Amino acid sequence: MSPARYLKLTRAALWSLAIIVYTGAAVRLTGSGLGCHDWPNCNEDELVPAADYHGWIEFGNRMFTGVVALAVIAAVLGSLRRQPQRADLTRYSSGLVAGVLAQIILGGLLVRTDLDPRFTMGHFLLSMVLLWNAAVLHHRAGLDDAPSGSGDPTIRRLTRAVMASGAVVLVMGTIVTGSGPHSGSEDESVANRLPFDLREVTRIHSITAIILIAAVAGVLWVAHTRGLLSVRRAAQTVTSLLAAQIALGYWQYFAGVPEQLVFLHIVLATVAWIAIVRLDLEAST
Repeated sequence: MSPARYLKLTRAALWSLAIIVYTGAAVRLTGSGLGCHDWPNCNEDELVPAADYHGWIEFGNRMFTGVVALAVIAAVLGSLRRQPQRADLTRYSSGLVAGVLAQIILGGLLVRTDLDPRFTMGHFLLSMVLLWNAAVLHHRAGLDDAPSGSGDPTIRRLTRAVMASGAVVLVMGTIVTGSGPHSGSEDESVANRLPFDLREVTRIHSITAIILIAAVAGVLWVAHTRGLLSVRRAAQTVTSLLAAQIALGYWQYFAGVPEQLVFLHIVLATVAWIAIVRLDLEAST
């Protein structure tokens, strides 16, 4: 397999892992999390749901897991057939397999615990880890050789700080989600919520987002003064996405957290996280 063809396989794996985040968000925001009450079957002895709106949304999300699995398996097999073969590509593609298997287990636990918000948080955060893995794999697959990590040391430290800040923002976002509405069930009384005041955790989430965008601004400044054009462009992309995300976050909060804006918030969060990972990768190569 040629490097160019393998790069396409890694892109497919990355996009499939992003799309399943969106289908999972659709399950939660339509209250379809318990559309299938059992796992791995939908309902007791029935593999597929009956003529039920929520059941088919949940079941469709489960079926898309098969698409993700195929894309990930193709990435692993492709790394073994790629010429020249590289150990780093095999290692990162294998990490995707482990992550998808863990996601399947978490998904089953989520259903069996009636949408326990702690498992919902874990499900989303593991998706972000998988997206990091897939983005790194895709980036490395586009290089002629494994990167040596010889980028500017100051920029590398700053982008690692951006990565850490971004991770904190994601964790706080899941805490806000677990404390507020949209539990994933049509009957909001079924699923438990985290015992935190929504206003307070939302305020903390906003503060961490502002810290994150300040960290990215630091990367922008240093990249500009040192003439690191690719890093500066990547930082500008992250800055634009974060600015839009912050504006959208305030809008959805003051609008009463409508489902449509929450979905857009999740879409932007996913895209922004991939952009942050790519910023770090640009600084490290």
